[in-house]
Amino acid sequence: MNKGIAKSIDFFKKEIVFSISLILAIISCFFVKPSFDYLNYINWDTIILLFIIMLIVEILKNLAIFEILVRKLLTRIANTRSLVLLLVFTCFFSSIFITNDVSLIIFVPFSILALKKVDRMDLTILTVSLQTIAANVGCMVLPIGAPHNIVMYTVSNVSFESFFLLLLPYIVVSVIFLVIVSFFVPKDNIDLPVMGEVEVSYNNFFKRVFSGIDYFLLLTFIALFVLIGNLENIPLFTSIFKRFIIGNEVIWGVVSSQIISNVPAAMLLSGFSTNYEAIIVGINIGGFGTLIASMANLISYKILVRECDEFKIRYLIIFTVLNVVLLVILLGVYFLTL
Repeated sequence: MNKGIAKSIDFFKKEIVFSISLILAIISCFFVKPSFDYLNYINWDTIILLFIIMLIVEILKNLAIFEILVRKLLTRIANTRSLVLLLVFTCFFSSIFITNDVSLIIFVPFSILALKKVDRMDLTILTVSLQTIAANVGCMVLPIGAPHNIVMYTVSNVSFESFFLLLLPYIVVSVIFLVIVSFFVPKDNIDLPVMGEVEVSYNNFFKRVFSGIDYFLLLTFIALFVLIGNLENIPLFTSIFKRFIIGNEVIWGVVSSQIISNVPAAMLLSGFSTNYEAIIVGINIGGFGTLIASMANLISYKILVRECDEFKIRYLIIFTVLNVVLLVILLGVYFLTL
């Protein structure tokens, strides 16, 4: 195979969401003549806010702040159930401030390492599954907790307090679900080994910070803004989308998230409906379910496969079962609150 083609295929696999978004955006340009109006499609507040958050997170990550805190907490753990609960709720609380994606990037590898050191790799699948769910729950607390919520916060002008209260019932139910499932973890005694001091390197510090930012995520947002902007200027698509979406934002938020993930779903739905509260509920509930429903789901799966490839099939089964059960429960909460 030609090396250029092989590299292109590898890039597509690595950045599949960006690649698909870019291809669709380019296709849409054939229906709406390219012009400087394209710049007005892009919500620059979202792009700038996301960049600043990623920059702050990279600084804290390179200072090893998160790892130092978790290691200190681990010294207080006495049994396997407490260990799993700590690892799971670390993802919950950290995702509130550093986004669900970054929380999993930092703490899933750390959790696998901790379980390996105490010789309890049998708990890896359940732990990572619950960590992923916890990160997707924690990101509901503040609008800055996930890219899809950053999009909705900037386009809707919903306040932090209103955003939190809107999703509070789903947060509470999800946390209860996490605790209940955690009780299936055996309460065996463990002796945590000494992990040594965390070393922080200041060599090329800012180079590492800026190189760690996910620029393709920013480009994905720009491509999606162009795509949605063009679709809004195609009368046929506008009439079709408005006909089906308006009045059914929550259900479409859930369904579309299962197919294209909740970030593109947020951008798509907010382009055709102003019922932002319903869209916020739909795309947050929609983050549970299939592996593709949230970018965070794919991140933890990739990390698990890289570290423990032999677990991938069982992980997919357990992860999907837990997510589908929670999705059904949260949909029940939504219909009960109508």
